Parts: sequence; C-alpha cells; structure tokens
Amino acid sequence: MLIDSHAHLDTERFHEDREEVLRRAHHAGVETILSIGTGDGPGTMDCAIRVAREFNGRPETPQIWASIGVHPHDAEKMKESDYTELEGLAREPEVIGWGEIGLDYFYDHSPRDVQKEVFRRQMELAQQARLPIIIHCRPSQDSNNAWDDCLQMIADHWKPSGLGGVLHCFTGTMDHVTTALDLGFMISFSGNITFPKAGNIREAAAAVPFDRMFIETDSPFLAPVPYRGKRNEPAFVGGVAGKVAEVRGITPDEVGRQTAANFRKFFNKTQALKS
Repeated sequence: MLIDSHAHLDTERFHEDREEVLRRAHHAGVETILSIGTGDGPGTMDCAIRVAREFNGRPETPQIWASIGVHPHDAEKMKESDYTELEGLAREPEVIGWGEIGLDYFYDHSPRDVQKEVFRRQMELAQQARLPIIIHCRPSQDSNNAWDDCLQMIADHWKPSGLGGVLHCFTGTMDHVTTALDLGFMISFSGNITFPKAGNIREAAAAVPFDRMFIETDSPFLAPVPYRGKRNEPAFVGGVAGKVAEVRGITPDEVGRQTAANFRKFFNKTQALKS
C-alpha cells in the first residue's frame, strides 16, 4: 500500500474530476493522502479540511487527512485575524500537520522579511497546537540562501519543541539532509526525483535512513516520468516509490510499505499530542 504524504487536492485543476482522481488513487494502491491546506492564502485556509469532510468514508476513496497554513507566497496577505483563524482550524479533527510553510526566494512573491516573520509566527502557533510543520523551501537560482535561512530558523524557533516536521519535496544537498535529520525532520521525495538532472535528489534518497523518509506527489505539480508535463495526481505516487526503490536497490513494494509505516508512526504521535 502507498501513502501520498503531500497533495493539493483542493486545486481548481481537480474541480472537474476530483472524485475520479481519488478513485484512481485507490485503485493504484493509495490508502491515505495528506491534503495540504494552504489554498490561495487567507480566506481559503480550511480548503483541505473541506475536501477531507466531503470524501472521507466514500467507497473506493483513500483516507484523507488535512493540514493548515499559509504558504510563503501569500505571506504578505496575512492579517492578525488570519492567525486567529488558524488557531481555531488547528483544533479540527482532520488536521494532523501545519504547512506547507517556510521560505521561497525563487519567486519572492512576498518580501523576504515578511516571509520570515510569517514563518516564525506560524511555528509559534503550530507549537501551541502540538502539530508538526511541513516545510516548503526554495532558494533563489544558484544559491542555498533559503535553505540556510530556513534551517537556521527551524533550529532557533522550532527544534526545542521536539515536534519535528517534514521537508516536503526535498531538493537540497546532503549537508541539508544531515542538518534536517539532526533537527528531527522527515525527508519527503516527490516526482522530481525522476527528472534527468535531479542527481542530488536521488543521492539523498539513497542515503536517508529508511525510517526517516516519505513519498509524495505534490499534485497537481511535478508529475514523475513518464507523465512529466501532465497534471500530477496521487495515483502517480507509485512512480516516486519506483525511483526510490531503484536508487536503494530494493523493490517498490518495500518502499511503499516502509514509507506508509513511517507516515503512520509520525502522524499517530501528532494525534496523541493533540488529544
């Protein structure tokens, strides 16, 4: 069985066939999906909760959990009332994580100082809610600047909580892997692990301890080869498992079973802390 640890099920790109997308995932062996609840920022931060409530319990549909949070792209939209709303949403039973949050210096849709402040505030709220954080980190081209700032902020503001988190769609270096593992984080691999120029990602997937990794699609983005360029969907998470298996010299079934067990163990702790 497979778990897609990061998918944007709320996106308008699934509006026409969301039920069919979920059914295809089920038939591909996907038992659980974590639906990421950043939406389009303030005003849509309950989007993943709504998807989970609409589809959980339907036949031939994976179990859907939800996260909440504000993506760094939308950081400058935040008002004080939005933080209050997030505090309330964190108590909903479908919510098991806070994110994706972090820093994005590639697009700089929000000023970097604002990104940092919103990131810090969300780490404070996630700690109060006893929810692990799900990190988005994208540096500017030909630089590790966002990685350096993001990991330092986690060390300063998050590590003492002991809650850990997930580096989603990992694209960094082995030095970043080592630092993240020391901070108590899981490393999650997406469809870009199959791209020809993604040698650094494959190197990380071969080296990360087997009990510290997840797999994901980041749907509808980053469809793995041979679907690259098309809309990604949770049914394709098996392609990620296949590439991880290739670089580790094991079977895709072994990757599926282990990463599913990792997910359940990590987020079962979340449920225990919230209750």
